[in-house]
Amino acid sequence: MIKENKSKNKTRNIRKQRQGIVISDKMNKTIVVYELRKVKHKYYGKSITKNKKYIVHDEKNISKCGDKVSIMEIRPISRKKSWRLVNILEKSNL
Repeated sequence: MIKENKSKNKTRNIRKQRQGIVISDKMNKTIVVYELRKVKHKYYGKSITKNKKYIVHDEKNISKCGDKVSIMEIRPISRKKSWRLVNILEKSNL
């Protein structure tokens, strides 16, 4: 019997990415991002707005309140923090 090396065929899964607005930057290396999205109701077809807050790791503390940012899912860093900042799409005027 020949043993096959299965590690050659391993590929990483595609990670989730989201966009949102920074609503809090008071913690050290952590921001809170607010995502607002529109979805259609399954039965009625009416547009519904859904929102969610993400606790995001910001290693260099570069984002400020009001910035529009892009975030990516990662392994859990703490109990609530499993997202990281990818880049800042739009700076705030505040």
